[in-house]
Amino acid sequence: MVIVQADNFDACQLSQQLRERTKGQAGAMVTFLGYVRDYDENSATKSLFLEHYPGMCESEILAICQTATKRWDVADYLVVHRYGELAYTDQIVFVGVTSRHRTEAFRACEYIIDALKTRAPFWKRETLKDGQQFWVEQRQSDVDKTANWEAN
Repeated sequence: MVIVQADNFDACQLSQQLRERTKGQAGAMVTFLGYVRDYDENSATKSLFLEHYPGMCESEILAICQTATKRWDVADYLVVHRYGELAYTDQIVFVGVTSRHRTEAFRACEYIIDALKTRAPFWKRETLKDGQQFWVEQRQSDVDKTANWEAN
């Protein structure tokens, strides 16, 4: 399941929902929770505005998750990604993956978040406490990591 929403979410509730859906089918669950942080060590972030392409965004995240289920023994997955104006330390993204074995769940979860960062159509504008604003550029290290997943 993939959800893109403006509202905050309860990570514990999402984990429980995923666990209930795979009861008896999965021996492991791996979750990832991402937060708004300072993108530059020398500045203080006030907020992060996430813009997305509705419909296309959900489709791309779904395609990423489907690739993960083909590559690893995934029982189920749940991705919730927020958009809009998010304050410093707010939650941005939840990724949960269940599998029969922990190794498969870890790999699938890591792949999903790595691919999501580089392939999902989100644009991020950071606002600093001093009022400066700038669009956050994609990091080459993230691009390289996703390319490595896709090559293997």
